[in-house]
Amino acid sequence: MDYMKPKDVANAMVEAGTVKAALSPRDLLVRGMLSGAILGFATSLAIGATVQTGQPIVGAIIFPVGFVMIVLLGLELVTGSFALVPLPFIERRIGGTTVLMNWTWVFVGNLIGALIYAGLYAVAISMAGAGGPDPLITRIVAIAQAKTTGYEAAGLAGMATVFVKAILCNWMVCLGVVMGMTSSSTVGKIAAAWLPILVFFAQGFEHSVVNMFLIPAGMMLGAKVTFGDWWLWNQIPVTLGNIVGGFVFTGFAIYVTHRDAPAKTLASPAASPAPAAAE
Repeated sequence: MDYMKPKDVANAMVEAGTVKAALSPRDLLVRGMLSGAILGFATSLAIGATVQTGQPIVGAIIFPVGFVMIVLLGLELVTGSFALVPLPFIERRIGGTTVLMNWTWVFVGNLIGALIYAGLYAVAISMAGAGGPDPLITRIVAIAQAKTTGYEAAGLAGMATVFVKAILCNWMVCLGVVMGMTSSSTVGKIAAAWLPILVFFAQGFEHSVVNMFLIPAGMMLGAKVTFGDWWLWNQIPVTLGNIVGGFVFTGFAIYVTHRDAPAKTLASPAASPAPAAAE
């Protein structure tokens, strides 16, 4: 039996957050860059499958391959860090500055990796700008515009919608991170993590790292989207919504109901200085 009980998973979540908080900026950047690129690969694959089959659910079934790679390789995805890294802060193992710096370095790494892949993918799919019309290019351009100017056209309602979609997205994405901890076997981790990721992608919710690839790629391929459109109407509100969805509805919720009383950890003041040095 390789199944881990919820109580053990909650404990593992705190330990995972502690380990992530102790990583150096170099490791956070490199692992974040790899994650951003891998998620870009998975996104373009999923969109390609949707265009080829005409069935969005096919793309949703395929998309989790990228997330599984990230989990199994121990890489860094900022959306997962939104749920896990604050947990050792709650138990006073690390400081608030450490949480924010961890999120910042991983976010930057994810962004760099996603942009690198977006640039390479745009060259490949458009034959360096010399190719003809391609249904996949048309689809990516349409998605980029829908995720930015589409929300802008709706005004405050659009802003509220993108924020809520981001909450719903990372509720499931972070559940994928946690579900991956319910098994000690590779096959078990893959199967458990796959389910919530499929759920989020199939419903078109908003993931900040996916959008770090999709929107710039669309812009490179001709989408009528400005830098300001990207950040104001998607990247910023989606990141904030992802923080709420990941931490409140997954990380903190599971911690509160399954974690052992943290009083034992809090009662050990000697444990605090070591993590604080990482700040």
